[in-house]
Amino acid sequence: MKLHVHDAPYPGAPVMVLSAGLGGSGSYWVAQLSALKPRYQVITYDHRGTGENQSELPADYTMAMMADELHHALANHGVTRYAVTGHALGGLIGMQLALNYPQSITALVIINGWLSLNPQTARCFATREQLLGSGGAAAWNHAQPLFLYPAEWLGEQQPRLEAEEALHNAHFQGEANLRARLGALKQASFTHTAGQITQPVLLICARDDLLVPWHCSQMLHECLPASRLCVMPWGAHACNVTASDTFNSLLLDGLAELFPTMSEAR
Repeated sequence: MKLHVHDAPYPGAPVMVLSAGLGGSGSYWVAQLSALKPRYQVITYDHRGTGENQSELPADYTMAMMADELHHALANHGVTRYAVTGHALGGLIGMQLALNYPQSITALVIINGWLSLNPQTARCFATREQLLGSGGAAAWNHAQPLFLYPAEWLGEQQPRLEAEEALHNAHFQGEANLRARLGALKQASFTHTAGQITQPVLLICARDDLLVPWHCSQMLHECLPASRLCVMPWGAHACNVTASDTFNSLLLDGLAELFPTMSEAR
Protein backbone atom coordinates (compact mmCIF):
# COMPACT_ATOMS: atom_id res chain seq x y z
CA MET A 1 0.00 0.00 0.00
CA LYS A 2 1.34 3.40 -0.99
CA LEU A 3 1.58 6.01 1.76
CA HIS A 4 2.34 9.73 1.59
CA VAL A 5 4.87 10.39 4.35
CA HIS A 6 5.18 14.15 4.76
CA ASP A 7 8.40 15.69 5.99
CA ALA A 8 8.84 15.68 9.76
CA PRO A 9 9.03 19.17 11.29
CA TYR A 10 11.89 18.07 13.56
CA PRO A 11 13.70 14.82 14.43
CA GLY A 12 11.51 12.47 16.43
CA ALA A 13 8.29 14.34 15.75
CA PRO A 14 5.24 12.27 16.72
CA VAL A 15 3.56 10.48 13.83
CA MET A 16 -0.05 11.31 12.97
CA VAL A 17 -1.79 9.07 10.43
CA LEU A 18 -4.87 10.56 8.75
CA SER A 19 -7.54 8.09 7.62
CA ALA A 20 -10.51 9.26 5.55
CA GLY A 21 -14.08 8.01 5.54
CA LEU A 22 -15.89 5.93 2.93
CA GLY A 23 -14.49 8.02 0.07
CA GLY A 24 -11.09 6.72 1.11
CA SER A 25 -9.01 9.57 -0.31
CA GLY A 26 -5.98 10.97 1.45
CA SER A 27 -6.70 14.32 -0.19
CA TYR A 28 -9.71 14.66 2.12
CA TRP A 29 -7.36 16.17 4.74
CA VAL A 30 -6.07 19.15 2.76
CA ALA A 31 -7.60 21.63 5.25
CA GLN A 32 -5.75 19.97 8.16
CA LEU A 33 -2.26 19.60 6.71
CA SER A 34 -1.06 23.16 7.32
CA ALA A 35 -2.24 22.95 10.95
CA LEU A 36 -0.68 19.57 11.71
CA LYS A 37 2.58 19.55 9.76
CA PRO A 38 4.45 22.07 12.00
CA ARG A 39 3.94 19.75 15.00
CA TYR A 40 3.64 16.20 13.68
CA GLN A 41 5.00 13.93 11.01
CA VAL A 42 1.83 13.52 9.00
CA ILE A 43 1.07 10.42 6.95
CA THR A 44 -1.86 10.28 4.53
CA TYR A 45 -3.02 7.46 2.29
CA ASP A 46 -5.77 6.30 -0.02
CA HIS A 47 -7.61 3.31 1.43
CA ARG A 48 -7.04 0.01 -0.33
CA GLY A 49 -9.34 -0.25 -3.33
CA THR A 50 -9.37 3.54 -3.88
CA GLY A 51 -7.20 6.18 -5.54
CA GLU A 52 -3.54 5.24 -5.76
CA ASN A 53 -4.13 1.95 -3.95
CA GLN A 54 -6.49 0.38 -6.45
CA SER A 55 -6.99 -3.35 -6.13
CA GLU A 56 -9.90 -5.76 -6.21
CA LEU A 57 -11.32 -6.23 -2.72
CA PRO A 58 -12.85 -9.47 -1.46
CA ALA A 59 -16.60 -9.48 -0.99
CA ASP A 60 -16.07 -10.47 2.65
CA TYR A 61 -13.81 -7.49 3.37
CA THR A 62 -13.65 -6.59 7.07
CA MET A 63 -12.58 -3.80 9.38
CA ALA A 64 -9.80 -6.05 10.69
CA MET A 65 -8.41 -6.33 7.13
CA MET A 66 -8.44 -2.54 6.78
CA ALA A 67 -6.54 -2.16 10.04
CA ASP A 68 -4.01 -4.87 9.16
CA GLU A 69 -3.29 -3.32 5.77
CA LEU A 70 -2.53 0.07 7.25
CA HIS A 71 -0.48 -1.28 10.15
CA HIS A 72 1.72 -3.40 7.91
CA ALA A 73 2.18 -0.58 5.39
CA LEU A 74 3.35 1.70 8.20
CA ALA A 75 5.69 -1.01 9.52
CA ASN A 76 7.21 -1.32 6.04
CA HIS A 77 8.06 2.39 6.32
CA GLY A 78 9.64 1.87 9.73
CA VAL A 79 6.73 3.45 11.63
CA THR A 80 5.86 1.37 14.69
CA ARG A 81 4.31 3.98 17.03
CA TYR A 82 1.71 6.39 15.76
CA ALA A 83 -1.55 8.21 16.43
CA VAL A 84 -4.55 8.01 14.11
CA THR A 85 -7.02 10.72 13.20
CA GLY A 86 -9.96 9.12 11.43
CA HIS A 87 -13.17 10.45 9.94
CA ALA A 88 -16.19 8.12 10.28
CA LEU A 89 -14.93 4.88 8.67
CA GLY A 90 -11.38 6.10 9.30
CA GLY A 91 -12.21 6.42 12.99
CA LEU A 92 -13.44 2.82 13.04
CA ILE A 93 -10.14 1.74 11.49
CA GLY A 94 -8.37 3.63 14.27
CA MET A 95 -10.35 1.81 16.95
CA GLN A 96 -9.65 -1.54 15.30
CA LEU A 97 -5.94 -0.73 15.29
CA ALA A 98 -6.08 0.19 18.97
CA LEU A 99 -7.63 -3.19 19.74
CA ASN A 100 -5.40 -5.28 17.47
CA TYR A 101 -2.11 -3.40 17.91
CA PRO A 102 -2.36 -1.58 21.25
CA GLN A 103 1.43 -1.34 21.55
CA SER A 104 1.56 0.74 18.35
CA ILE A 105 -1.24 3.24 18.91
CA THR A 106 -0.36 6.30 20.99
CA ALA A 107 -3.68 8.15 20.63
CA LEU A 108 -6.86 8.40 18.56
CA VAL A 109 -8.91 11.25 17.16
CA ILE A 110 -12.33 10.08 15.97
CA ILE A 111 -14.52 12.43 13.94
CA ASN A 112 -18.24 11.65 13.68
CA GLY A 113 -17.71 8.05 14.76
CA TRP A 114 -19.94 5.41 16.34
CA LEU A 115 -20.05 2.17 18.32
CA SER A 116 -22.34 0.37 15.86
CA LEU A 117 -24.37 1.52 12.90
CA ASN A 118 -27.14 3.93 13.89
CA PRO A 119 -30.57 3.43 12.21
CA GLN A 120 -30.36 6.93 10.70
CA THR A 121 -26.96 6.15 9.21
CA ALA A 122 -28.22 2.80 7.92
CA ARG A 123 -31.19 4.52 6.25
CA CYS A 124 -28.90 7.06 4.57
CA PHE A 125 -26.63 4.35 3.21
CA ALA A 126 -29.59 2.24 2.05
CA THR A 127 -30.90 5.23 0.11
CA ARG A 128 -27.52 5.81 -1.49
CA GLU A 129 -27.14 2.13 -2.34
CA GLN A 130 -30.48 2.25 -4.14
CA LEU A 131 -29.18 5.20 -6.15
CA LEU A 132 -25.98 3.29 -6.90
CA GLY A 133 -27.95 0.29 -8.12
CA SER A 134 -30.25 2.32 -10.37
CA GLY A 135 -27.98 5.13 -11.51
CA GLY A 136 -24.44 3.90 -11.00
CA ALA A 137 -21.49 5.98 -9.85
CA ALA A 138 -22.93 9.22 -11.24
CA ALA A 139 -26.05 8.95 -9.06
CA TRP A 140 -24.00 7.96 -5.98
CA ASN A 141 -21.65 10.92 -6.37
CA HIS A 142 -24.40 13.40 -7.22
CA ALA A 143 -26.23 12.62 -3.97
CA GLN A 144 -23.12 12.55 -1.78
CA PRO A 145 -22.97 16.28 -0.87
CA LEU A 146 -26.47 16.09 0.62
CA PHE A 147 -25.17 13.79 3.34
CA LEU A 148 -21.85 15.56 3.94
CA TYR A 149 -22.46 19.30 4.04
CA PRO A 150 -24.80 21.88 5.67
CA ALA A 151 -27.58 23.12 3.40
CA GLU A 152 -26.43 26.75 3.40
CA TRP A 153 -22.84 25.71 2.63
CA LEU A 154 -24.09 23.63 -0.30
CA GLY A 155 -25.86 26.64 -1.75
CA GLU A 156 -22.72 28.76 -1.58
CA GLN A 157 -20.28 26.20 -2.99
CA GLN A 158 -21.81 25.06 -6.27
CA PRO A 159 -18.70 25.52 -8.49
CA ARG A 160 -16.58 23.64 -5.97
CA LEU A 161 -19.14 20.85 -5.65
CA GLU A 162 -19.43 20.46 -9.41
CA ALA A 163 -15.65 20.15 -9.69
CA GLU A 164 -15.57 17.59 -6.87
CA GLU A 165 -18.35 15.57 -8.48
CA ALA A 166 -16.52 15.47 -11.80
CA LEU A 167 -13.35 14.34 -10.01
CA HIS A 168 -15.19 11.63 -8.08
CA ASN A 169 -16.82 10.35 -11.26
CA ALA A 170 -13.44 10.21 -13.02
CA HIS A 171 -11.77 8.35 -10.16
CA PHE A 172 -14.63 6.22 -8.85
CA GLN A 173 -13.41 3.27 -6.80
CA GLY A 174 -15.76 0.85 -8.58
CA GLU A 175 -19.11 -0.50 -7.44
CA ALA A 176 -17.74 -3.84 -6.21
CA ASN A 177 -15.04 -2.18 -4.09
CA LEU A 178 -17.46 0.40 -2.73
CA ARG A 179 -19.95 -2.27 -1.71
CA ALA A 180 -17.20 -4.35 -0.09
CA ARG A 181 -15.96 -1.37 1.95
CA LEU A 182 -19.50 -0.34 2.83
CA GLY A 183 -20.23 -3.90 3.95
CA ALA A 184 -17.22 -3.84 6.27
CA LEU A 185 -18.39 -0.51 7.70
CA LYS A 186 -21.93 -1.76 8.33
CA GLN A 187 -20.79 -5.00 9.97
CA ALA A 188 -18.29 -3.37 12.33
CA SER A 189 -19.35 -3.02 15.96
CA PHE A 190 -17.40 -1.84 18.98
CA THR A 191 -20.27 -2.05 21.45
CA HIS A 192 -18.57 -4.79 23.46
CA THR A 193 -14.94 -3.85 22.82
CA ALA A 194 -14.66 -0.06 23.08
CA GLY A 195 -13.99 -0.35 26.81
CA GLN A 196 -10.76 -2.19 25.99
CA ILE A 197 -9.33 0.88 24.21
CA THR A 198 -7.22 2.52 26.90
CA GLN A 199 -5.33 5.06 24.78
CA PRO A 200 -6.45 8.70 25.05
CA VAL A 201 -9.17 9.49 22.51
CA LEU A 202 -10.39 12.86 21.27
CA LEU A 203 -13.91 12.73 19.84
CA ILE A 204 -15.13 15.53 17.58
CA CYS A 205 -18.60 15.64 16.09
CA ALA A 206 -21.04 18.14 14.59
CA ARG A 207 -24.48 18.65 16.06
CA ASP A 208 -26.05 19.11 12.60
CA ASP A 209 -24.58 15.92 11.08
CA LEU A 210 -27.37 14.28 9.04
CA LEU A 211 -25.49 11.07 8.26
CA VAL A 212 -24.15 10.23 11.72
CA PRO A 213 -26.18 11.85 14.54
CA TRP A 214 -23.97 13.61 17.07
CA HIS A 215 -25.22 11.50 19.96
CA CYS A 216 -23.38 8.53 18.40
CA SER A 217 -20.19 10.26 19.52
CA GLN A 218 -21.73 10.83 22.95
CA MET A 219 -22.40 7.10 23.26
CA LEU A 220 -18.88 6.33 22.14
CA HIS A 221 -17.50 8.80 24.68
CA GLU A 222 -19.38 7.03 27.47
CA CYS A 223 -17.77 3.69 26.55
CA LEU A 224 -14.18 4.79 26.00
CA PRO A 225 -12.22 4.91 29.29
CA ALA A 226 -9.97 7.87 28.36
CA SER A 227 -11.89 10.11 26.00
CA ARG A 228 -12.84 13.74 25.60
CA LEU A 229 -15.84 14.86 23.52
CA CYS A 230 -16.04 18.13 21.57
CA VAL A 231 -19.36 18.96 19.87
CA MET A 232 -19.25 21.51 17.07
CA PRO A 233 -22.51 23.46 16.65
CA TRP A 234 -22.26 23.53 12.85
CA GLY A 235 -20.41 21.84 10.04
CA ALA A 236 -22.34 18.61 9.28
CA HIS A 237 -20.63 15.32 8.53
CA ALA A 238 -17.61 16.85 6.78
CA CYS A 239 -17.13 19.44 9.53
CA ASN A 240 -13.34 19.40 9.13
CA VAL A 241 -13.93 20.75 5.60
CA THR A 242 -16.87 23.11 6.08
CA ALA A 243 -15.69 24.62 9.38
CA SER A 244 -11.99 23.89 9.14
CA ASP A 245 -10.79 26.80 11.31
CA THR A 246 -13.02 25.79 14.22
CA PHE A 247 -12.21 22.13 13.72
CA ASN A 248 -8.45 22.67 13.52
CA SER A 249 -8.47 24.68 16.75
CA LEU A 250 -10.35 21.90 18.54
CA LEU A 251 -8.00 19.32 17.08
CA LEU A 252 -4.76 21.07 18.07
CA ASP A 253 -6.01 22.11 21.51
CA GLY A 254 -7.33 18.63 22.19
CA LEU A 255 -4.10 16.98 21.10
CA ALA A 256 -2.06 19.30 23.29
CA GLU A 257 -4.26 18.71 26.33
CA LEU A 258 -4.89 14.98 26.05
CA PHE A 259 -1.66 13.80 24.50
CA PRO A 260 1.18 15.87 25.99
CA THR A 261 3.63 12.98 25.67
CA MET A 262 3.10 12.43 21.96
CA SER A 263 6.54 13.90 21.33
CA GLU A 264 7.84 10.57 22.65
CA ALA A 265 5.75 8.58 20.16
CA ARG A 266 8.63 7.44 17.93
